[in-house]
Amino acid sequence: MDYEEQSLILKKVMDLKNEPLAISFTNEEIPTIEKQKISICRALKLASQGTSLVIDKDMSTCPGGSMYCGFSEPVSGEQKRKLQWFLTQGEKLFNSITTFERMRKLTSPLPTGLAEYMVISPLEEATIRPDIVLFLCNPEQACRLITLDTYFDGIPPKQEVIGALCHTAISYSLVTGFTNISMGDWTARRNQKFESDTLFFTLPYERMDNVIAAIPKCSAGKADLVIPKDFQHD
Repeated sequence: MDYEEQSLILKKVMDLKNEPLAISFTNEEIPTIEKQKISICRALKLASQGTSLVIDKDMSTCPGGSMYCGFSEPVSGEQKRKLQWFLTQGEKLFNSITTFERMRKLTSPLPTGLAEYMVISPLEEATIRPDIVLFLCNPEQACRLITLDTYFDGIPPKQEVIGALCHTAISYSLVTGFTNISMGDWTARRNQKFESDTLFFTLPYERMDNVIAAIPKCSAGKADLVIPKDFQHD
């Protein structure tokens, strides 16, 4: 089954309003997709509406996005002090620099130096194998997706919901191989005007076959719900 077919099935079954996104990291240029200067959270918004993008260290306009997606080293020295001030006194997302540093230390490692390019496109237009597939969906759709994802193995994914959108929606699943559901971060949601009911569901692509295979078997997909009489309630 190719990427286009997978996308069409998921969009139809899940009634998705936004395009499922194929996100790939590669060292090979993709000449068919034009690079442009953009923040990664903006790229996610545009790709969910049908635009394909290639981002590298020179095209990423957000220092945080560059760091969380591996294009730059974690900041230190004076740059770190500026970031601490910005997040505590500017954006006011953390009560103190200790709170911010605690979050950084307790979350998963960054994919620093992983690849030269990140490709973000609608899944149906993917030209290389995705590393992860990102769904911008509502809570009901996320519930159905996580049920399909765990239908065959029943293993609860270890999730990480705190941190920058580019971390929780991209780099966490990329590094750990775990499915993740996050709300993103408040700054990205506000700046990109994501709808209030949007969740970010990230599926490592190696789990895609099982999700598709579960659709006809699982009631979160297309299987009919059967409730024995003894289980029925008035």
